[in-house]
Amino acid sequence: MAAPWMEKLSESLGSSEPAVRLILSVLIGYPFALIYRKCFFRRPPCAVHLFHTLSGLALAAFNFAGSQLYHSAVCVVVQFLLLRLMGRTVTAVLSSFLFQMTYLLCGYYYTATDQYDIKWTMPHCVLTLKLIGLSFDYYDGGKERSQLSAEQQSSALSAVPSLLEVCGFSYFYGGFLVGPQFTLRSYQRLVSGELTDCPGQPPSSVLPAMKRFFLGLVCLTIFTVGGPYFPDSYFLTEEYEAQPFWFRCLYMLIWAKITLYKYVSCWVIAEGVCILCGMGYNGKDEKGVHQWDACANMRVWHYETTPLFTGTIASFNINTNAWVARHVFKRLKFLGNKMASQLLTLLFLAVWHGLHSGYLVCFSLEFIIVNVERKVMAVVRDSPLLMRLATSPLYPLIYGVQQLLHWLFMAYPLVPFCLFTYDKWLKVYSSVYFCGHVFFFTIYLILPYLRKGLVPRKGEDVKKDA
Repeated sequence: MAAPWMEKLSESLGSSEPAVRLILSVLIGYPFALIYRKCFFRRPPCAVHLFHTLSGLALAAFNFAGSQLYHSAVCVVVQFLLLRLMGRTVTAVLSSFLFQMTYLLCGYYYTATDQYDIKWTMPHCVLTLKLIGLSFDYYDGGKERSQLSAEQQSSALSAVPSLLEVCGFSYFYGGFLVGPQFTLRSYQRLVSGELTDCPGQPPSSVLPAMKRFFLGLVCLTIFTVGGPYFPDSYFLTEEYEAQPFWFRCLYMLIWAKITLYKYVSCWVIAEGVCILCGMGYNGKDEKGVHQWDACANMRVWHYETTPLFTGTIASFNINTNAWVARHVFKRLKFLGNKMASQLLTLLFLAVWHGLHSGYLVCFSLEFIIVNVERKVMAVVRDSPLLMRLATSPLYPLIYGVQQLLHWLFMAYPLVPFCLFTYDKWLKVYSSVYFCGHVFFFTIYLILPYLRKGLVPRKGEDVKKDA
């Protein structure tokens, strides 16, 4: 039953109660981090694990009361048993992957609606990756170090964790609800007090944490103020269809920019929690400056300024992308085909997000857009004419046009991602004449001719140099 004060707060903010509970839960991470710094830094590991477990469960109870609480507990216990009983085997890894993903997909199936709902499956998809990654890291711990990459060496587990340790790792308040992803080895270093710039003392990370906190509030304000003016539902109205084509595209562009701040704000605020408790500590850079970006899920400046689709992807949901690269893409190396590995990785991401057709469309478009962009960039690099234009006084104009196209066609795949079902996203795509599909398939078809006309042959380069 909803608390009266929550109903009033939700009404005053013009938002749904689950959304308000979620953002309050992310913000509560800051006092939890302060309690950890004051009372639990370098305390016995069992006490720290217990604090993290109970705090995470409290957040779960605040957001998802009743029977929804047991879903995460079941998966955590089963994962622990798989590690204990199956050991460092491929069977254990496959069993973990199948069980955790099946549980998540069943959750999607039984709770699915045709709109965005904040329910227990939202934090559970974060937990699913954590637990699958745990099985990979434990498996890697049984290999010779020479067989592991540097990345795998840093996350490999030398011993099976205890149940309490797995619970603390799973329910840690800094990453339980919206991420970021981190390894058990990073969590163990936090518990042992290693993640600090002041050995033996809590990290001096209050200022870096507050910077992310206030940046997150700015992003949240943009979404809260702008969101009501650019709702998803407007795409499906007759009024939208009656607008000129340029207006429909412009609306899509602005809608996407504002909508994405919903995710950006949560990730940046949660990153501040991780920085405050020390999880965000990332050692020193080459100049000896302490870094706090180990849990960075967003590079906001790069996200806002890059004119490249690959640049946006590299600056958005960073830790999840790193997890997928480490545990899916790189482990598909045996296929011997990079494009096949990329396609299967994006298929995994689509299924991990949910069962709606919109996710498959979104990530299939990402596959097309990224590969077309890479081919275009290769032509630009190989063409003396295009390279001169890229370094000429005309570049600011080129950048403006490129950025406009970039934002528009970043919005284009986001439509099915947010509208979910076939009838909705197809209606919107029809209203803009499938312009994204037409644009990228046209470029793909004419690229060979552009390369032929703009890129000189090697023999011609030699003659010019002579």
